Amino acid sequence: MIPMTLAEVARAVRGRLDGVDDAQVTVTAPTAFDSRQVEHGGLFAALSGNRVDGHDFATAAIEAGAIAVLASRPTGTPAVIVENVVTAMSDLAHAVATSYTGRVLAITGSAGKTSTKDLLTQILSREGSVVATQRSFNNEIGFPHTVMRVQADTDYLVLEMGARGRGHIAHLTAIARPQIGAVLGIGSAHLGEFGSREAIAVAKRELVEALDTAGIAVLNADDPLVSAMAGHTRAQVLRFGTGPEGDVRATNITLDASARAQFILRHGDDAAQVTLGVVGEHHVTNALAAAALALSAGVGFATVAEGLNGAALVSGSRMEVTERPDGVTVINDAFNASPESVDAALRSLATIAAATRPTVAVLGEMRELGTTAPALHARIGRRVADLGIDTLITVGGHHAELMAAAAREAGSAQVTHVETKDQVLALINEGLRGRDVVLIKGANSAGLFETAAALATGH
Repeated sequence: MIPMTLAEVARAVRGRLDGVDDAQVTVTAPTAFDSRQVEHGGLFAALSGNRVDGHDFATAAIEAGAIAVLASRPTGTPAVIVENVVTAMSDLAHAVATSYTGRVLAITGSAGKTSTKDLLTQILSREGSVVATQRSFNNEIGFPHTVMRVQADTDYLVLEMGARGRGHIAHLTAIARPQIGAVLGIGSAHLGEFGSREAIAVAKRELVEALDTAGIAVLNADDPLVSAMAGHTRAQVLRFGTGPEGDVRATNITLDASARAQFILRHGDDAAQVTLGVVGEHHVTNALAAAALALSAGVGFATVAEGLNGAALVSGSRMEVTERPDGVTVINDAFNASPESVDAALRSLATIAAATRPTVAVLGEMRELGTTAPALHARIGRRVADLGIDTLITVGGHHAELMAAAAREAGSAQVTHVETKDQVLALINEGLRGRDVVLIKGANSAGLFETAAALATGH
């Protein structure tokens, strides 16, 4: 964190100091909202939830090295007392962002934010120091934490921006104003909350609406809802895609036996062969977005291409492939699931198996799809049959059952439905034949990443 005294912190969050002996003590580390992750010299945000009240952990946070606690009431420890702790986190992050002079790049979209961030970070790190969103800290709590990790000499701050309603991204851009913003695509994720893809697009375009005339809006030319956002920004526009409309584009796309994409990256008169280290053709779009963002930040084309060559994902449970000693291949893509990402993962499964190895798809329910959920789950079931996946195991409630039923009706022979993830491992292990390729994917709340991790280690 860019250093601030406790007195400066109190002014930034419109709070008052309580139990503080020296208001000039300097805060040098970001604010943590988990007392187990407090950094020495930082603050602890005492958030109050339905089951846990952070104020109960104030003493533990101070003992772990926190300078003081952001709290809504006295805690018996050095504290900055505020009316609302979440609001105070945003205010403090805004104060940090205001004093930061490096490049701020933001990413939003229905899917691919974390993967794009991982690829972009690997490119930018060739040019300078980078602070980027950890895991998926892209909401009103995680976002300020990321902003506060920046240092005065950090060259690039890369931020994911999530939204579950209109105004959410506008709120995040008010905390840290980006110079460059990318919208990756508009899919079906969160349809239950927004009601339509068009409504999702309105919420996502708040990012490019926040850019000023000196900024750059990086837009997916292959997605009409995103490409149309060019009319809603004052910024310059740089498009990416696989078609001729892309300023940054990929041509001659092929997949190797491991479903890793190879393509020619093009921008203006520049062209370079790129081979990604990530699994799945859908990551070409993420790679193009990362390339366009880096180019917008002034990184040279050759450095961008070099950074993408062999680039892998560092965030777990996203097309994470493990080759077990017994010949079984496990694809852990269980961090989250939308209809588009499930379809992409199934295509990668089919490519890796190449019609010569047995395939198993373990698919959990997809969440937050609203009234479209039954039809979208049934569509995935039919897709399993279309791709010739040998074995399907669906996990969850009614919608998972619909997925299984649709697969059977479309011709899939080996289909099993279970209600909980605890039933999955034994079921898979009964049928493994040694050369199987197993995909595990589902909503984060289903916890199938635990199942995937156990299967990858053979337990």
